[in-house]
Amino acid sequence: MPVLSLSPLHFTAKEIAEVVELYASNPDYCRASGEYDPEDIRADRVEADLREEAAVEGAEVLLARDEQGQPVGLLCLLDRHPTDGRPWIGMLMVHGGSRRKGIGRLLTGLVEDRFRREGRDGIRLAVLENNPSALGFWSSLGWREIDRRVDRQHGRPCIVMHKRLT
Repeated sequence: MPVLSLSPLHFTAKEIAEVVELYASNPDYCRASGEYDPEDIRADRVEADLREEAAVEGAEVLLARDEQGQPVGLLCLLDRHPTDGRPWIGMLMVHGGSRRKGIGRLLTGLVEDRFRREGRDGIRLAVLENNPSALGFWSSLGWREIDRRVDRQHGRPCIVMHKRLT
């Protein structure tokens, strides 16, 4: 199993370029989300979006690196969602070249373990309805659908999922 490190995104030019590469390596996600043109992912827009995400109280944007220091994933976490007070995973993206190697499973486990240590009894996320591979991934890890609604920011249909941590 790979060893990963998670650290806050510091928004350096190098890190933003690495994050742009993460997005570019996931063209299907870009198409499904409708947020980025997979053929033209602009660094200034990615930076602005992630800064906005990080500016929310209790939010974190984390960059995952492998043993060689290469970026392999990006996580956006929210300590307490304004609607339900629970922690949420806002995004988990694995570099396209690192998919199917256990990175997503490992990152999810790190997040779950962290919130479990904090005494949280559950965690949530939303999957875009038009992303069946993501739904399959989360379901395989024991996450269960609890609701369907549109996301607050873009109005896209989503499946809200929950995982008990106790």
